[in-house]
Amino acid sequence: MLKQRVITALVLAVIFLAALFGLPAGYFSFFIGAVLLIGAWEWASLSGFSALWQRLVYSFALLILLVVASRYLGFEGEASPRLNNEAIRDLLVVGCGWWALALLLVQGYPSSSVLWGHKALRLAMGVMVLIPTWVALVYVRQQNNGAWLVLLLMLVVAAADSGGYFAGRRFGKHKLAPAVSPGKTWEGFAGGFLANCLLALIVSQVFNQSLLLMLVLIVPTSLISVLGDLLESMVKRHAGAKDSGSILPGHGGVLDRVDGITAGAPVFALALLASGAFSSGVGV
Repeated sequence: MLKQRVITALVLAVIFLAALFGLPAGYFSFFIGAVLLIGAWEWASLSGFSALWQRLVYSFALLILLVVASRYLGFEGEASPRLNNEAIRDLLVVGCGWWALALLLVQGYPSSSVLWGHKALRLAMGVMVLIPTWVALVYVRQQNNGAWLVLLLMLVVAAADSGGYFAGRRFGKHKLAPAVSPGKTWEGFAGGFLANCLLALIVSQVFNQSLLLMLVLIVPTSLISVLGDLLESMVKRHAGAKDSGSILPGHGGVLDRVDGITAGAPVFALALLASGAFSSGVGV
């Protein structure tokens, strides 16, 4: 199993990096859209719609919403689209607002399932998870040195996850959300936070960037990425599923690999948009 997980992880890393650095920004947006459509396929199953036609309908509906969102953003599919920053800000604010609500749902589980447990409501949750993720990644990739900024986002989520795992194994005693994910602890949460503080320091020094700016970008993204993991765990627990799917040998489904990114990306993009630093030509 470990060998299978390592091989799958290496293949995924190669594919992602090739798309990130090898594709023009507009075409990278298509790549991310395809990944999220697979996520929609899995989310439909977690929502209780396991029939083939039901999952196809939901994935197609999400595709339509992506097209509508792209038109609202001014994205027309060319290699270097010009985006409407005001529209992006509005959608990112909605996305971040959703994650504020998601925090309350996770905290209140299992009682909160009364509010979201219905199949149709879970489908709506999937829209709120997936669409802002696409918007965020499209925006970040469009910035100066956007590919490196997307890579930084991935490193933030990975550091939060890895730091949390190792700190939790070594020091974990106090459960973070026992009803949702019994393995996560406050000590692990702190470990992920410290790992990303260190990452912010390293990036600021290596690329001669403001430490304050790096902390503003990295720390909130790190903290909220944990919520993405918890939300998916909550939905899977409610559905009685161990993984979101089986498309990735040794890793489960696509949602199992991008759960932290779905929460972290809108926060990262909104912080980037608010700072205006990288869009003005300052890059890493």
